[in-house]
Amino acid sequence: MTGLPDIDSATSIQPEPLRPADEATRARLRALAEQPLSLDEWNARLAVPITDEEHENTMELVRWFRRRYPTPDERLAYVRRAYKRWAGT
Repeated sequence: MTGLPDIDSATSIQPEPLRPADEATRARLRALAEQPLSLDEWNARLAVPITDEEHENTMELVRWFRRRYPTPDERLAYVRRAYKRWAGT
């Protein structure tokens, strides 16, 4: 006996649902994300090339956006709506 559940009962185990981060954690993450980078740190990050997978994911998003908003007018209208949401106006 190993003390582990058998395979049949293990398949019915459900993980705990994810909970939103508390305010203190969100504040720490926000501070890290908004911390300015020095020129050396910025250049070091620029020197790391993106992976083929990152490039393909980005291009897929671009293709989706261009299908969803096929004309320049539709793209500008989307950006204006999004900016209003982000700016809270």
